Amino acid sequence: MSRTMVLWAPDWPIVAVESSASTPAAVLHKGHVLACSQAARAEGVRRGMRRRDAQSRCPGLALHDYNPDADARAFETVLTAIEELSPGVAPLRPGLCAINVPARFYGGEAEAAAVIAERLVRLGVWDVRAGIADGLFAAEQAARRALAQDSLVVPPGGSAQFLRDLPVDALDDESIVGLLRRMGLLTLGDFAALAPADVHTRFGTHGELLHRMARGLNPQPISRRQVPPEFEATLMLEPPLDLAEQIAFSVRTTAEKFVTDLAGHGLVCTTVLIEVDTDGSLATSRRWMHPRWFGPTDLVDRVRWQLSVDGVIRAPVDAVRLIPEVTEPLGDHADSLFGGGPDERVERGVARVQSIVGHEAVVSVSVQGGRGPAERQLLAPWGERPVAARAVGLPWPGSLPPPAPATVYLEPQQAMVVGAEGQAIGVTGRGMVTGEPARFRAAAGQDWQPVASWAGPWPVDDQWWDEVAARRIARFQVVGVDGSAYLMIVEGGSWWTEARYD
Repeated sequence: MSRTMVLWAPDWPIVAVESSASTPAAVLHKGHVLACSQAARAEGVRRGMRRRDAQSRCPGLALHDYNPDADARAFETVLTAIEELSPGVAPLRPGLCAINVPARFYGGEAEAAAVIAERLVRLGVWDVRAGIADGLFAAEQAARRALAQDSLVVPPGGSAQFLRDLPVDALDDESIVGLLRRMGLLTLGDFAALAPADVHTRFGTHGELLHRMARGLNPQPISRRQVPPEFEATLMLEPPLDLAEQIAFSVRTTAEKFVTDLAGHGLVCTTVLIEVDTDGSLATSRRWMHPRWFGPTDLVDRVRWQLSVDGVIRAPVDAVRLIPEVTEPLGDHADSLFGGGPDERVERGVARVQSIVGHEAVVSVSVQGGRGPAERQLLAPWGERPVAARAVGLPWPGSLPPPAPATVYLEPQQAMVVGAEGQAIGVTGRGMVTGEPARFRAAAGQDWQPVASWAGPWPVDDQWWDEVAARRIARFQVVGVDGSAYLMIVEGGSWWTEARYD
């Protein structure tokens, strides 16, 4: 009978963001803690805790936004390492996977788990736990109860005995678990003792499946993933070349095969790693991203730019490798009936500038949620997909009415607004203006001018629960007699110009 091993890396979202276990850190999802490091737990941070509660427990907590795509990409490295030791890994979700136990090859089940754990530790996964049992469910529960860097082996035929005293929460189904608790069935053994026919009648097909799991039966074998094909393309240059144009011309055929092989599997490459060898050793390595996907011409351009900008041709080049780091389904990037995406010439021009000034120096702009114009800006390096920190569709009380200002200053400029008699204009604690604005100066050094019209205030009491981040402001729209219009704020009795309406 085939035995199943489940490998579990606790706090995987923390591992994926490369945070040290000794650093208090947490990953947030929808304002709540999804995962936290050991150091954060020592300070009282717990999963499911609200952001402000977590920060009150641990003021030095480093916060990261949850990125499921990044979690999956990071876990791909773990799956590849496991496949080198035992092919046929079945990923369950990032941080959790299963394999058939290679006991005979490594001299035993616990020995096999130790070999795999040691390999993952070298990858930087500091805590990996293994559970071994007859079925997938029992093996997962064993892994969750194993010690750090250790394994828990359930003897053959002992899954039902092992599961008997576990709480019904292990089924991870809120509706059925809640019903079982109301019925007085608190452990998996209590649930397993019910007659299968009664379970099917009361809970249906899904309940019957959970009942089989509670009895230690294996409802279905693990589904192994197919080992991904090797898409890396390498050009060996014999004899070695020392001119960038010659190398770029030679790599064209390799680039075309690279793109064709990916397309044959319904994929396109959006991030590629280009490595160049000189004298048999790595001379330069650079990661390139594309706002759409790489074609042969794009790859040839990147090779040429990398060789020209980095100035690496101090010795003849003998090898060039194209390594796809991020691939996506071709259908996700297909043009619509009326086309789509930026013009190819624009893409190549921007990518060329980016190769000269740096990846982070060229950004694309989009809009995210927020109240002020500055916090609504979302900047992402060209070629990367922007990840919004605040959803656009949510209500944002205190946000500005349209139209939005065209020019948003990087730093607010100190301004001044006074009444007809030169008295300072402010806003009371109840959001009332202390006087009628008559004259204003949009920035220090500018001339005073009369106010033609104004609107506001729009008061915002932001993050009032946080003594450090709390901010209480009021926004105004002010128009001068020369037609210039500004977005201004009052904070702590001082006026600032945030943006200009052009």
